[in-house]
Amino acid sequence: MITRRAALLGSTALPFAGSAFLRPAAAQQPSTLRIAMTLADIPVTDGAPDQGTEGIRFMGYTLYDPLVMWDLSSATEPAKLVPGLATSWKQDPADPSKWIFELRQGVKFHDGSTFNADAVVFNLDRVFDEKSPAFDRMGRGILIAAVWPITGYRKLDEYKVELQTDGEYTLLPALLNRFTLASPANFEKVGRDWLAYRKSPSGTGPWKMKAWTPRERAELERNTDYWNKDRIPKSERLVLLPVPDVSTRTAALLSGQVDWIEAPAPDSLDKLRAGGVKIETNAIPHMWPYTLSMLPGAPTADIRVRKAMNLAVDRDALVKLLNGLAVPAVGCVPPDHPWFGNPSFKIKYDPEQAKKLLAEAGYNLKDKRLKMKVAISTSGSGQMYPLIMNEFIQQQFAEVGIDLDFQVLDWNALLNLMRKGAKSAEGAPFTAINVSWNTMDPHNAFMRFVDSAQIPPKGSNWGYINDPGFDALAKEARETADPAALDKVLAKINTKMVDDAVFVWFVHDVWPNAISSKVKGYVHPKSWYVDFSPVTAG
Repeated sequence: MITRRAALLGSTALPFAGSAFLRPAAAQQPSTLRIAMTLADIPVTDGAPDQGTEGIRFMGYTLYDPLVMWDLSSATEPAKLVPGLATSWKQDPADPSKWIFELRQGVKFHDGSTFNADAVVFNLDRVFDEKSPAFDRMGRGILIAAVWPITGYRKLDEYKVELQTDGEYTLLPALLNRFTLASPANFEKVGRDWLAYRKSPSGTGPWKMKAWTPRERAELERNTDYWNKDRIPKSERLVLLPVPDVSTRTAALLSGQVDWIEAPAPDSLDKLRAGGVKIETNAIPHMWPYTLSMLPGAPTADIRVRKAMNLAVDRDALVKLLNGLAVPAVGCVPPDHPWFGNPSFKIKYDPEQAKKLLAEAGYNLKDKRLKMKVAISTSGSGQMYPLIMNEFIQQQFAEVGIDLDFQVLDWNALLNLMRKGAKSAEGAPFTAINVSWNTMDPHNAFMRFVDSAQIPPKGSNWGYINDPGFDALAKEARETADPAALDKVLAKINTKMVDDAVFVWFVHDVWPNAISSKVKGYVHPKSWYVDFSPVTAG
């Protein structure tokens, strides 16, 4: 049992006493922006950031750029894909399985070397070519999710590359937003060693690494030579601090030790506001579910159990517990989203129907309760308040006859468990995992979960969903170029996911950030990402 007290106070030792985290506020440089992340460690710095989407937010899009990036300048419109290191892209009219990318000229890596087609090929070799000096087995585990459809690639000229997919794949540009590009010259400089590369990373991004200490802090400095002059950072320094404990983050902001924290304690909002702190939220493409094992023999292979789990939770009460820092979820996307569709299974709070379904599946409240082991995290990217939330869910499930046994893991450990799948020796003991997911694009919202080709390690089909109906819809989506037609296909996928109850959906995040009144220029986009370039602190 996780207690609410333990959840609020944190389940891990506080690692920052006596560290640089607790330096007096007066020592801060006027143009330094200090952020307390929910992560327990600094994300990997070599262009293949770990720790999920938060890793990309803080150590991907700061130091590096992808070929295709997000426009994060609006708080009212959904983030849109725009040219990054590629200025344009198109499918080859003669063979739509081939994509031609025109590359941006005049871009320099932080080490002074030139970005060009050779750099793109180098980064693809890192993932695909085991005979290349650039091949990086660890990095491949992270980057493959962004490039998995690619079956071939080649340089056409100094600033043009061709990417080949297995059949037509219209969604490739959207995937590439997570493929950040490292410097070939710097790789040579550090002795062709990716671990050494982490110590002195080089990308093309708006920030450069100044110094970092694992599990303590990273200090970035602005790249005054950044190719997009409108996005040269306003602050001279960006200091990133891993602070997984929610109470420690909140106390750090109130004491002036940081300027910005992710996910403040829900019961601290009034105190923060009274201290002049701004609580910034926005609707973001996110879901916080239980991903279920569909393997033969798993209790969740029975649709009656899956539907009962979805009916056992009062989502409005969960949102109230979080002081409004969430929105109830009844599918991968909200009901007003064009991808939602029209499911016949209506997810709501109906504990009596949940008990009835469990009884039909052979369980009861007394001598045959359903027992499940679930992997959860202490904190992490998009995980919101996992200890508080899972304790609430544990209590609600118990009322209908489901007993949850939690194994609490560090966020990165949970991600590694997810990447191995429910069939692995590590995953086999678990009926479900609690990993939050971004739903920013069609692949990340749907296909990576339900396409049977997306089982680990290629994708996020942790539970091994294997349904010809899903596979056919995923194939149709990959081959549909017209946006309106694609919306209809995706709505069919979400409808089938809900009707088959393949997840247990709980809430969507609003990504709350508590920000000092000194902070100016902040835009909270409808995205998991944020542009730190226009932000200043004092």
